[in-house]
Amino acid sequence: MNAGTLRIAGIAIILFALVIGGSQSTYVVKPGFRGVQVTMGEVSPQFLKEGLGFKAPFVTRIVNINVRQQTSELVADCYSSDLQQVKTQLKVLYRIPETSAVSIFQDYWGDPFMTLIAPRLHEALKEVTALQSAEQIVQNREVIKTKALELTRKKVGTILEINDLVVEDISLTKQLETAIEQKMVQQQESARAKYTQQKVEIEAQTAVIQARGEAEAIRIRGEALHKNPSILELQIVEKWKGKTPKVMDADVKGSQMILPLQTTKREEKQ
Repeated sequence: MNAGTLRIAGIAIILFALVIGGSQSTYVVKPGFRGVQVTMGEVSPQFLKEGLGFKAPFVTRIVNINVRQQTSELVADCYSSDLQQVKTQLKVLYRIPETSAVSIFQDYWGDPFMTLIAPRLHEALKEVTALQSAEQIVQNREVIKTKALELTRKKVGTILEINDLVVEDISLTKQLETAIEQKMVQQQESARAKYTQQKVEIEAQTAVIQARGEAEAIRIRGEALHKNPSILELQIVEKWKGKTPKVMDADVKGSQMILPLQTTKREEKQ
């Protein structure tokens, strides 16, 4: 092999080493992630923001930690205060704060949800449902969710952010569900019967009030007529339409008897 060939081979090796070294001296943290820098087994305490950066080649690696909101499912078996089995299906919305990226990588192994959130949420659900009957758990889903979320946040601390819990389903044994449904039907029928009874009582009270009012009105008119009999004559004149009333006589066939109107004092003088 001549000197020219050796020189070309040497240049190629140097260029290859430069390319490899150049690729090893840069890193990219993806959008929605934070980088954790590990140099020869030592973890840097400061996280790296998303984007392009430079690092020591071959001895330093960058681990991407997802800090976007994530959703995971959990099925928990619990028991109510009346010792009934309750199966709860949940969705958990959570995220890793960027300030916890290094700690999560360094201090915890595996999926943060499974290692940190799931066991504490399961524990919180057991504590909350143990204070409620099976019927109350089914009827007060929002209360169960709120208390479980609050308790889980306390247990997990600030290393993770638990944004929300979604209660997708709460299921009981078939026998218990049937018993609760029957009880609810009985309560609805009882409420309907009570409403009907109240309606009848109100209508009866209204009728009594109306009757009392009519009786009082009749009494007042009777007293007024007794004190002033001319009121009746005035009412007859006001209601007369100019025609003499006719009355059929039962003893006279086909004949009519004309009732004379009471003459006034003016007519008597004439």
